[in-house]
Amino acid sequence: MPRPLGELEDAVMTRVWQWNRPVTVREVLEDLQQERSIAYTTVMTVMDNLHQKGWVRREAEGRAYRYTAVSTRAAYSAALMNEAWSTSDNPAAALVAFFGMMSAEQREALRDAVRIVQPAEPEGSGDAPETAGSPAAPPDAGGDSAAPGTEPGR
Repeated sequence: MPRPLGELEDAVMTRVWQWNRPVTVREVLEDLQQERSIAYTTVMTVMDNLHQKGWVRREAEGRAYRYTAVSTRAAYSAALMNEAWSTSDNPAAALVAFFGMMSAEQREALRDAVRIVQPAEPEGSGDAPETAGSPAAPPDAGGDSAAPGTEPGR
């Protein structure tokens, strides 16, 4: 799916995601102006581009539009990670390298996420023999927890 958002697109989408409500160009402009000098027409163009690209939907309100995010930042981040991972010529090695870059807190978050999307099987219900570890043990984030060719978190 997505191409990474540009710097200004990301700044705009960050506000749309954080506020989690329909927003106007004027609201985004006023918030952005706390950090940088930027013109109304620039923000309007960026928001129109985000609409054309399918990142936001808009509804007319008088002479203006109110913009709402189509998906979440988490979904955007996941799609970027999946895209990067799927283009690797060695997905297993890419995952190992990625896990090696993670902090202890990030690895724990990964373990928690794996538990959510792939709950442990009840004792004695495994159809296939396990090659390492027990069926109820969560996969180790630094090891080979995802098989090559599978999508983590899906």
